[in-house]
Amino acid sequence: MKRITALGLLCAAALATAGPPDLRRAGRIEGDAAAGAAKVAVCVACHGPEGNSVVPAFPALAGQRAAYLYQSLAGFQRRADPASPMTAQVKDLSDADLRNIAAYFASRPRTPAAPATAAGSGEGARLFREGDSARGIPPCQGCHGAVAGGHPLAGTAPRYDYYPALAAQHSDYLIARLGHYRDGRIADTSNAQIMRGVAHNLDDAAIRALAEWLAATPR
Repeated sequence: MKRITALGLLCAAALATAGPPDLRRAGRIEGDAAAGAAKVAVCVACHGPEGNSVVPAFPALAGQRAAYLYQSLAGFQRRADPASPMTAQVKDLSDADLRNIAAYFASRPRTPAAPATAAGSGEGARLFREGDSARGIPPCQGCHGAVAGGHPLAGTAPRYDYYPALAAQHSDYLIARLGHYRDGRIADTSNAQIMRGVAHNLDDAAIRALAEWLAATPR
């Protein structure tokens, strides 16, 4: 009994110190888009037909990186936050379901409600492309690509597929998400922890400028 108890304590300690998933070592995400299509009836109620959300508070999912979508869904399962409407939606889904749903939305064409052309200049574009060294803000394009379509090396190794495309995403959603990173409310993967540092020095005006520019940037 003592050995069993000791083993249980060791396992609990290992889980407690394991930390968030390290996406630098995560594998490639593959799924069956057709099987995923059979699981998304509830999803599209908020995220729109084929993942093209028309409600600014809900992110568009169509055309997003499958690895990022999978890890986001898995994150809702890990956190099991009772305040999140996503918790109830994912709690009974298998890992295969998550992969298939991610594959489905990644395969759908993005038809954004955002303007068709992006402003080529302005504070949002400057911060995304150049950052602001005086304020300790790195350029976003290093991880999200020159045109905000995802990491420049996406497709060459799994680790790069976990960075989301940001172009043509709803500005309301981006504002909320960046605010959560800045305020330390999202830190459940290695990439999220990186984003906490990236967003730490963003004030509300900078977040809004980035979000509005990204929303107006076509995919």
